Parts: sequence; structure tokens; C-alpha cells
Amino acid sequence: MWNQIAAHISRVTGASFEISDRRSVSGGCINQGYAVSNGNLTYFVKLNQASGLAMFEAEQAGLQQMQSTGTIRVPTPLCCGVERGSAYLVLEWLPFGRGNSQSWEVMGHKLAAMHQVATVDQYGWRLNNTIGSTPQINTWTTDWAEFWAVHRLGYQFQLAQRRGGHFPKHDQLLTAIPKLLVNHRPQPSLVHGDLWSGNAAVTDSGEPVIFDPATYWGDREVDLAMTELFGGFPTEFYHGYSQTFPLDAGYQQRKPLYNLYHVLNHFNLFGGSYEAQANRTIAQILDKV
Repeated sequence: MWNQIAAHISRVTGASFEISDRRSVSGGCINQGYAVSNGNLTYFVKLNQASGLAMFEAEQAGLQQMQSTGTIRVPTPLCCGVERGSAYLVLEWLPFGRGNSQSWEVMGHKLAAMHQVATVDQYGWRLNNTIGSTPQINTWTTDWAEFWAVHRLGYQFQLAQRRGGHFPKHDQLLTAIPKLLVNHRPQPSLVHGDLWSGNAAVTDSGEPVIFDPATYWGDREVDLAMTELFGGFPTEFYHGYSQTFPLDAGYQQRKPLYNLYHVLNHFNLFGGSYEAQANRTIAQILDKV
């Protein structure tokens, strides 16, 4: 398998590449990750079951789309495919460092610049992709409240009920979404879609990077909301973002509605206490209707 992956790298780069060193590195909770090197160049390879090829193809397309904005750094995807029962995705290897207040402020500026790119007038994307390993439905939709109710929360509730989850107020919540988002018609922005601290870093030269996307065109606030879900990014990140692209009024009220998507997804992936967290969040949202 590794010889075939090396041959694929050689074809797409136009330079012969033979693997002389391979070591296991973190690939997240979904994939296996490897650093492969010929002694001079290193690449990052993700592996999954062969059925994961479509997931890797969508990730590659998402990275390419974010890269095409010329705003924030992402790992350059080289190729993906299937060999001997395993799907693979090959990415540029980026050595990460610790970062500092300046690099996180720059990350805020650059993410805001990506969110300012406006080339579509609908919400969704040209491909369905995944959020973790959960399918993410990106059917083009002209109304943001409808998109969020149907393709984000509604779909996650369907999956959660099949898993045995109990969300007694989910119908009430879905019905309330048009009211919760009344008069909020955000510009469709290219969003990362899964922007927690594990998917953002700084290179050893100080350049901000985001990776492992669940890309689509949506309300930019979904990215900002998720950065706050699991502990938050450094304060300088938010300062840099707001300098470039200040948030709209009402963000604090919409934030729980957007983060509910990720809490439900965590229930669908991992179960456990996320059911109770989702129900608390639903109650919090409905208290403001």
C-alpha cells in the first residue's frame, strides 16, 4: 500500500518520492495519521476504511476551496484514493509550534477575511461532507433558518432518535427556529464548519493554520460560536476577528442555537452526557422565545 501511495505522490508532484521513514502521528479520533518522508520531504497521510474515500474527497475539496480564497493557511491537499482496503488522503506536512498572542490575533484577522469572501447567494455546498464521521447534508437552500432547521438540527435529531436519544422538546425547538432567526439574513460565508481548538494551530514560523474542515457556505457566526464551545480560543483571536469583520447584533442569542448542532453531533458520535447537555441547551434557547 505504501509504495502505491508514494507512487501517487510522485505523479501529482512530478517528482519521484520513495518512503524511507514512516511514523504514526495523531490523525484525530476518526482517522489514523502518519508522517511519511523520503529524508528530504515529509507528507501527512490520513487512513480510513475504503468506505471513507468520499469523506476524504470532500475534505480535499473543502481545503482547496478555503485555499482558493487566498486568506488563511490550510494544509495543501495532494491526492486521495484507495489501496488494499484503505482510503487515504495525502496532505502537506506543516510543523506546528506554540504560537503567541500576535499569531492568534492574525488568525482572527485571516478567518474574518475568509468569511468576507462572498461568491454565492445560497446556503450549502456543492458536496455533502462529514462532521467528524457523521454525514453533513449541504443541499443548497435560499433561506438560512430553513437550512439550519432542516439540514443541521433536524438531521441531527433524526440520527439521535435512531440512536435512542430522548429530546422531548425537539419539535418545539425546530418550530421556533424561524422566530429565533427572524430578520437575520446573513451573507453566505465560506465557513470551516468544525472550528474547535483541535482544528486550529500555528506553525513553528508563527503562521496560523486551520484544518480538518466540514466546509460549507453559511452564517459566519457558526465558526465563531464553535470556537467558544470547548473552552474558547485566546482573547487575541476574537480581538483580531472583530477588528476585521465585527459581529452582528444578536450573536450571543444565536450562539447556543448554532452550538447545539455540535452537541447533538457529539451525542451521535459518542453518546453519554451529551444528551443531557443538548436538552439543557434546548431549554436555554426556548426560554428566550
